[in-house]
Formats: sequence, structure tokens, C-alpha cells
Amino acid sequence: MTVVAPTALTVDGRVSDERRLHHVWSVCLGAGRANEALRADWQDHFREAVSKLGARYVRFHGLFHDDMFVYRTANGGGFGPPTPLPSPVYTFAYVDKVFDAILATGARPFVELGFMPRELATQTETLFWWKAHCSPPTDMGAWVDLVTATVEHWIERYGIDEVRQWPFEVWNEPNLVPHFWTGTRTEYFELYAATARALKAIDPALRVGGPSSSVFVPDARYDGEYHDRSVEAATAEAEDPAGLPWKPVWIRELIDYCAERDLPIDFLSTHLYPTDYAFDTQGVGRAISRDRDATHNDLVQMKQLIADSPYPDAAVHVTEWSTSPSSRDFMHDTVYAATYITRAFLQSHDLADSIAYWTFTDVFEEGGGGIGPFHGGFGFVTEQGIHKPTFHAMEMLNRLGDRILLQTEDGILTRTGDDALAAVFFNYPDSMGEASVGAATSFTQTLRWAEEGPDRRIAHVVTGLTPGDRYAVEILDPDHGDVAGAWHRMGEPLNLTRAQEVELRLVADALDRRTHVVDEDGILRIDIDLAPWAVMSLARAAH
Repeated sequence: MTVVAPTALTVDGRVSDERRLHHVWSVCLGAGRANEALRADWQDHFREAVSKLGARYVRFHGLFHDDMFVYRTANGGGFGPPTPLPSPVYTFAYVDKVFDAILATGARPFVELGFMPRELATQTETLFWWKAHCSPPTDMGAWVDLVTATVEHWIERYGIDEVRQWPFEVWNEPNLVPHFWTGTRTEYFELYAATARALKAIDPALRVGGPSSSVFVPDARYDGEYHDRSVEAATAEAEDPAGLPWKPVWIRELIDYCAERDLPIDFLSTHLYPTDYAFDTQGVGRAISRDRDATHNDLVQMKQLIADSPYPDAAVHVTEWSTSPSSRDFMHDTVYAATYITRAFLQSHDLADSIAYWTFTDVFEEGGGGIGPFHGGFGFVTEQGIHKPTFHAMEMLNRLGDRILLQTEDGILTRTGDDALAAVFFNYPDSMGEASVGAATSFTQTLRWAEEGPDRRIAHVVTGLTPGDRYAVEILDPDHGDVAGAWHRMGEPLNLTRAQEVELRLVADALDRRTHVVDEDGILRIDIDLAPWAVMSLARAAH
């Protein structure tokens, strides 16, 4: 068989070495909790995330929460008291529906093992309106039995070859005591140890990791067994947070604990929101917005820590990431956030195995349902499925090829598998300096960035393309696709009429669309001025 070498593409007169591009942004996306995945709208939004954004895994909380009815000690009472069972049983009907729906899209679950069923929890109702039980188990053996029965059920239902492709993450943010965990650090490590051994006893090829910690901090608040607020004042009162010594939480400690006990770590996971919240000397909490390069810099540090550890081959999964950890942050709904995440993802594509944006949909109920269609939810789409600017940014990133021709401070040009060109450019305004977009408690607050600038010229010449090929250009900017801005100009209606919803859907998808054509010599000339906050995609048009 004759192997045809790929056509040599040159960019601005230079032939590229063509480094690999890892689509770190689409490996995994986040979602709220397992029970929400039973909803038809959640499933519709996820199918679109797979087909248009390239999502391959999804991660969520609450697999073992009471509303999934997995761990059963009684047969249910209805109008009368429940009748206790002789011994606990496990029922997977709800879980099966969720996992079947995920697998039917071609994606897979990134399994977060948690939270504790009420009957096994040492403390109950620790957070959220749905009253998650985030505590150590009353009986570690019963927890191990639950995990073992669940995974063995999945192997029986889906096959071992399929389940081997699912990462298993032990818990979520156990350093956040008393919310996501009520025990000590050592008690979490003991939970990790028992869970990891249980998984490997089922099949050594199953992948396990943790600690799913939140977030990098520049002080000693998480150095002990419990969160110590008394050491946070210097962080809260720092004039330049970027200059502080930010460090990961519980990563090095989990590595040391596991190495001493010969425990497996197939991947290390953490959450990298570019924010912090610290208490000053008066006990007042202060929100801190880190600089625009925080995610990149944190990952560089984490990669080096792991490379120097007894687990140098452990994968790195950022299992939650966004511009902030608030589901009531109006910045999430804006073009500003879209530009920020585009820049951060392209900065970090070679530093992690996945960076899971939190979350793909506003069907998300940690604080209850959202108040209004644009309430600052994490999602790429609203509860109604209206595309936010971040949706379009992710779709643009998904169009990129897997070979880098050129990467600059303002974008990337790639080769696709069929020897075409795909590119993404952006204008994160120079006037922002090192600042990130931060957070906002109203849409009006987000407009503080509206006058940033200047425009940015994107100019490149690519040769070696197929003459006559047409390339589609899409541009998202404050004048094209700013759907939250359109909602603001409507008067911010809390409940949309059908006509308003139709209008907003049209605005959301009304990007600036153009076509470029490769000339008869196989040359494509790109010369476009991008407005501040614009994100642009260039990809070969469908024939």
C-alpha cells in the first residue's frame, strides 16, 4: 500500500514542525448532579455538546445521593412507614438510565464516586438545597461493598472493555470542610485508599485518582487536618495576588500518603478556578480575582510536581474549571468570558490530559433553579437551550485540527485530518494588561469591560491548500452573538414570552459570517481586524 505524505503547508513563508494539538477542552465537560441527567432538556443539551462541541466524557456529583435510590435499607413507605430490609440492597434503575443516555451519544461517564447515602453518612444534609451528605462513612466496609457492587453491575451491563475506559475519581473537593467533606484530611485519604484498593481488586486496569481538590491557594490554610482560616489574612489583604506563592491543595500530600502505602494513583485531579476567597484579620471574607495567566501557571507547577514524584506517569485531570466557581456570576453569560476561556484553553493545551469546563448546561441546581434566563449560570446554554457566547467559542475550538502549524499570542492555525486548515483567533484586549475578567453580580457590572481595546489585526498567508476551496469565517464579538446583552436591552425579563425566546435564539446565533476562497495558486490570505473581545473561527466550508 502506498502511503501518501501530507501536503506541505506553509504559514507566512515558513514550514511548520507541526506539533500535536490536544483538544484538552473537549475531553470532559462538567454537569451538576446525576439526578439532573434524567431530565429531557439535560439530555438534549448534552447530545448537542457531544455533536457540536466534541465532548467525550461528562462528570457530575451525586451518583450515590438519595435521589438516585442506589443504597436501599428499606422498601419505601409511601403513606406508611418504610419496612426495613434484612440487609441493604442496591438498585441501579436510575443510574442505568443516566449512563445509558450518556453512552448513547457516543460519550462516556467520568465517574465521580460520591456522595454518601444517608444511611451510611456520619453527618447528613451538609450542602445545597438538595441536601447532599458529604461525610465519611459510618462503616468503611459498607462503602467498599457499595462501590464494588456498583462497578461490578456496570461491568455486567456494559462490559469490562467499556468500563476500563472510565476514570474513577474519589469524591469531590474534600478540602472544603464542612461542606463537601466533614472529616479530616486523613479520613479522606483513608476513603481514597479503601476505594482504590476496591477498584483494583475488581480489575487492575480500572483507573482511579483524586483528590479532586479546590483550588490553588497561597497560604497554609489546608496544610493540616482541617481548613484553618486564621492563616488567610495575608492573602485577603495582598495588593498583588499574582505575586503570592500559589500552590496546589492536597496533591503532594496524597502522593506521599499513597507512595508510603503502595497505593495506586492513575491520575491526579484538581479544580483550577482563577479565583480565591480569603478571610482578613477582621474575619471578613474577600473575593480575589487572579491574573489572566493563573490557569496556565498553576498547571505548569502541577505538571512539574507530578513529574518529580513517585507517580511521574499519572495523568492530570482538571475536573472543574471556569472563570469563577459561582453559578450566579453574570460574567459566565458574556462575550468577555468566551474570549477569556478561549485564550486560557489555547495556553494550556499541552499541560493537562483534560480541563473540564464547569458546566455544559444551566440545568444545574446547586442553588436551586436559576432566576431568569440569564442568571450567571455556568452553562454554555441557558435552561431553554439558548447558546451563550461560550458555546460558540467551544464550537470554534472543536473545529481545530490536531496538528499545530502556528501558534501566536492571539490564536492558532492547525492542520485537520484531511489536510485542510482550521484556525481560531481572538482579541483579549491589550488594555486589560494582566487582568482576568473576574466576576459580576449583575449584567450591568459586566459592562465595565465594554470600552477595552484596541482592535487587533489578524494577518497570515497560508500556501499549499487546494485551489478553489472555500473557508468559512465566523466571528463572535459584542455586536454578534451577545445574547445576554440583547436580553439586557429587553429589560431583563424574568420569564420569557415565546416571541422573546425566538428573538434571543436568533441573536445568539447571529455571528458575523464570511467566506474566503483559496486562490488558483493554493494560497489563502487572512487579513481581518478583530474588535475587542472577538473570537474568530476559520475552517473549510462543507462541500
